[in-house]
Amino acid sequence: MTTMSIGTLARETGCKVTTIRYYEHIGMLPAPGRSAGNTRRYDASHLERLGFIRHCRELGFGQRAVRELLDLTDRPERSCEAVASVTRRHLQDVDRKIARLEALKRELTHMIAACDGGCIAECRLVEALADHSHAHCLDDAHPDVES
Repeated sequence: MTTMSIGTLARETGCKVTTIRYYEHIGMLPAPGRSAGNTRRYDASHLERLGFIRHCRELGFGQRAVRELLDLTDRPERSCEAVASVTRRHLQDVDRKIARLEALKRELTHMIAACDGGCIAECRLVEALADHSHAHCLDDAHPDVES
């Protein structure tokens, strides 16, 4: 079986060495074998699993969902409905984030439209940004785009 160093695995997957070590540390990537000189030696299964993790993360799956998906892929006899369920939950999260971003876009567009291009001392944008009472806002609550 061909093995590779952590640096080669990092290059092959586009992951940083520290990320690979982190995934090992938290148990998402199994510990590799060691060479006679005690250096980590990764094989094709590590390459495949790390590629899977990376693609899931690129698609926005959170760490908990990736763990769930990995657990499912470790039991290939299970129904893929479980994978579809995890993916549906993620899609619902994406839909909620899109709705919050659309609300944020409306709010910012409204604020920009209120700007008459005068001096900053009389700027409606600065006034709206400084007014925490939301008197200048379209909605009572601002969309939370961080969560």
